Amino acid sequence: MVSQPVYRFLTYALLFAGFAFWGCTSEMREQLKPIPIAFGEINELAVIADRDMWESPIGDTIQFYYSSPFLILPQPEPILDLRFFSPGDLDADQLRKQLRAYLFVGDLSDPNSATTKMMASLVTDQAIQQIRQNPKNNVIIGKDKWAQGQMVICQFGRNREELANNLKENFPAILKKIREHDKAKIDATVYLGKRNYKLEQEVKDKMGVQIRIPSDFFQAISDGEVIWLRKETTETSSNLMFRKLPYRNQDQLTREGIIAIRDSIGRKYISTRLPGTYMVTNGYDLPVYVSQVQVNNQFAVNARGIWEIENDYMGGAFVSYLILNPKTNELIFIDGFLHAPGVDKRNLIQYLDHIINTTKIS
Repeated sequence: MVSQPVYRFLTYALLFAGFAFWGCTSEMREQLKPIPIAFGEINELAVIADRDMWESPIGDTIQFYYSSPFLILPQPEPILDLRFFSPGDLDADQLRKQLRAYLFVGDLSDPNSATTKMMASLVTDQAIQQIRQNPKNNVIIGKDKWAQGQMVICQFGRNREELANNLKENFPAILKKIREHDKAKIDATVYLGKRNYKLEQEVKDKMGVQIRIPSDFFQAISDGEVIWLRKETTETSSNLMFRKLPYRNQDQLTREGIIAIRDSIGRKYISTRLPGTYMVTNGYDLPVYVSQVQVNNQFAVNARGIWEIENDYMGGAFVSYLILNPKTNELIFIDGFLHAPGVDKRNLIQYLDHIINTTKIS
């Protein structure tokens, strides 16, 4: 059903926890104007709120969750890079309206709030009324308001206390939406130089899986047991390790099981120039986060943590997947590890994670 044309946006679908999407319904002359492409990096979020709200416990809540540490890196880096703008800041520079992702935060009990007024112009009166009647429906997500490839999240609360609680409860779902929004840009960045089809075929022939390998990776080792692919720059070393092994029992699909597989490869294949050195997983004084996930509809175990070189000073972040192939009763182990001293690592480990998640059982 089409809403009243005076509204700039339509709420056309409700998601879990009261999420909704809206799209632009501007006048024809506005539609004829060229729409810019949104710019900015992945993991960037512009927070729009009244300045006094940003400097209150509401702002502290936003930063506590959205700037919490990314799991897990050698040095702390935030999950997201936040940029704060008041509505006045946003209107003062049109380029600020061309960023990729926004979080608007509004208190419906404050009719004089500039942010609440701006948020009301983005959604329908009906949507606002639904939020007032059902406080669980307190988030509206829209796209392409001022630029193509843009996501705009409106987080409402009927008062500040409720708003703070909504921010806490909705953080996991909103972060998931931001991650999904970033996927296209990550993919474009990772595969900017196209793909290495020769290496893709090598992995398919030896490991029985299809995976999209960027063109800037090269083969370091392929000895019938493992395949080691590397990407080297002047500052960073990005690595992918593959191994296929028979599935024996559930113990392999545990924290201890995936670490044991990882460490067996590290001990045999990865060392420095010093004698007696080899790679190990630091699971003693640092956490290793293990979870059950799906990789293209295949059951897998995911591990994230820090690797180190025994008897030398070197380390970095890793992300590992152990994928079960029920057709062959085999496990496919894929490990992405990074060595990037003095360089921010969050985006780089996400790039490796993205590559691994293109894996499909042949």
